[in-house]
Amino acid sequence: MSDKKLPEELLRLLKPRLPQMLATLRRLVTTESPSLEKAAADRCCGVVATEWNKHGVRVERIRQRHRGDLLRITHAPSNSRASGQLLVLGHYDTVYSSGTLGRMPFRVKGGKAYGPGTFDMKAGIVQALFALQALQQTEMQLRKRLVFLWTSDEEIGSEASREFFEPEARRSDAVFVLEPSFGPQGLLKTARKGVGEAELIVHGRASHAGLAPQEGINAIHELARQLTRIEKWSDLRRGVSVNADIIEGGTRTNVIPERARAILDLRALRVSDMRSLEDRLHDLRPLQAGARLEITGGFNRPPLESRMSAALFERARLLASEMNLTLGECTVGGGSDGNFTAALGIPTLDGLGAVGDGAHSTREHVIINTMPVRAALLAALLATN
Repeated sequence: MSDKKLPEELLRLLKPRLPQMLATLRRLVTTESPSLEKAAADRCCGVVATEWNKHGVRVERIRQRHRGDLLRITHAPSNSRASGQLLVLGHYDTVYSSGTLGRMPFRVKGGKAYGPGTFDMKAGIVQALFALQALQQTEMQLRKRLVFLWTSDEEIGSEASREFFEPEARRSDAVFVLEPSFGPQGLLKTARKGVGEAELIVHGRASHAGLAPQEGINAIHELARQLTRIEKWSDLRRGVSVNADIIEGGTRTNVIPERARAILDLRALRVSDMRSLEDRLHDLRPLQAGARLEITGGFNRPPLESRMSAALFERARLLASEMNLTLGECTVGGGSDGNFTAALGIPTLDGLGAVGDGAHSTREHVIINTMPVRAALLAALLATN
């Protein structure tokens, strides 16, 4: 089969599988998997493993002490001349605590499937499973080994799983991230902002606000001046933003506060801006005599810059056009594990997962009839890269 006819054939195979895709999604969503509840996450890991074990692939369960176990699934090509590897990356953990299904059950209504984790991102895992099945059914001679890695802590920063997916990415020629797409058109995410968090603590000196205000050093006043300075660093046209999202300080109305703190949200579209922002934060000096600043933190996810996605997106766009689909791209402010793999210098394409809306909310849903289409697109990408 020629590459040109492949997307159309994959879509033809996958459209009739929609009921099975929906049934599989139901099984995954009704097995809750909060990032912070290992026992629950492990149960979902087992359900995901069972689904993949049905299809002649190697399924490895990577045990974790404090977080849910990881799954590494390998499909080795039968083509003896094949070389290289493609990584499909995603997570099965969700932001919802156990028991959420009681007030937010899995349900299908108006062409949409609702429930905790449907959109972000269990439908993506389902689409990847059926993409692989379609490739097996076509008996395509794959050019590269396929590795699917499903993690359990992406929603809380990927601290435990990062040491596993980064080496896997280094062994890969490209990474396809099954995070949800953006908007009703299912835009792929070709750039993501780097994300960080910093804490600014001001140490002043306490004093009686009425009897000896001149002896105090007001930490809140110093913090306010520093935040006024920091606010000017935002440059939305460049994709740089700094926001003070938590502020604490003071003890009583008649006491000059000796301590105040702010938690800052940091975002940047470029690595150069990320580094510049961190440098400026750590170069801050007190404006009030006697005050002392303590600054910790910084970026924990580097940006996914568009240059790391450009070639992969162009291939995806052409494959989509062969299915009579128009595929668009976008830049988003949130981060994913794709930020990490792109920072390693590995071409990375994000947002290949479900089409829907409402991530992390009671209206989270996927648009059902898009699932075969997205699975076909992923399958075509895996077959032609």
